[in-house]
Amino acid sequence: MSEDKQKNRVAIITARGGSKRIPGKNTKEFLGKPIIEYSIRAALESECFDLVMVSTDDAGIAQIATKAGAEVPFYRSEETSNDFATTAQVMSEVLSELEKRGLQYDTACCIYPTAPFLTANRIKEAVNLLEVTGADGVLPVVQFSFPPQRCVVVEGGYLKPKWPEYQQMRSQDLEPYYHDVGQFYCVSVPAFLSQRSMVMQKSVPLILSELEVQDIDTEEDWKIAEMKYQMTKR
Repeated sequence: MSEDKQKNRVAIITARGGSKRIPGKNTKEFLGKPIIEYSIRAALESECFDLVMVSTDDAGIAQIATKAGAEVPFYRSEETSNDFATTAQVMSEVLSELEKRGLQYDTACCIYPTAPFLTANRIKEAVNLLEVTGADGVLPVVQFSFPPQRCVVVEGGYLKPKWPEYQQMRSQDLEPYYHDVGQFYCVSVPAFLSQRSMVMQKSVPLILSELEVQDIDTEEDWKIAEMKYQMTKR
């Protein structure tokens, strides 16, 4: 924890045991280490937090997490361990359980366990941005690499522009569109408890480059992520 910290902060790494598309995804080895260790290490090395914890329903994940330096103060409930529980519901439960233990926080950072490209510096940047701007939340985003305005759809077996008015425009003249990178969310706890959403009403962007992000939803994604990580972390 940083000595110049002025707010109480918690990092919550959400890692349930079940995974359909990639079995054991949250502890699967990514270049020789359980992938969750990358998220834990980034949170700890940021020195932003009073508590770095893992929210899980799985004893195996808990063991790996504590060995990596995180805390597992309690297990997830059955209600937040199924396929339909949202991240916001998990966060709500965790903050409520922490409050029962006399622990209240001003800032919370929800970190996904499969985010090996996340760095301590990006976490520090997000926390600082949240607290300096007074926003409800900080959302890491990346610009779409191809302009969505020039997408095509299939109608009657043929391709046609979804928005014909944009087809002849130069890419640099089109408004940039962004999407959530799926790594972490940094939120003001009072605002979150009021809105119960990870994308807050007053969210400011933390814009990342393509080299810092990678969806990992399939085995193919996993291989691409490992190659990309090796290329960028040399």
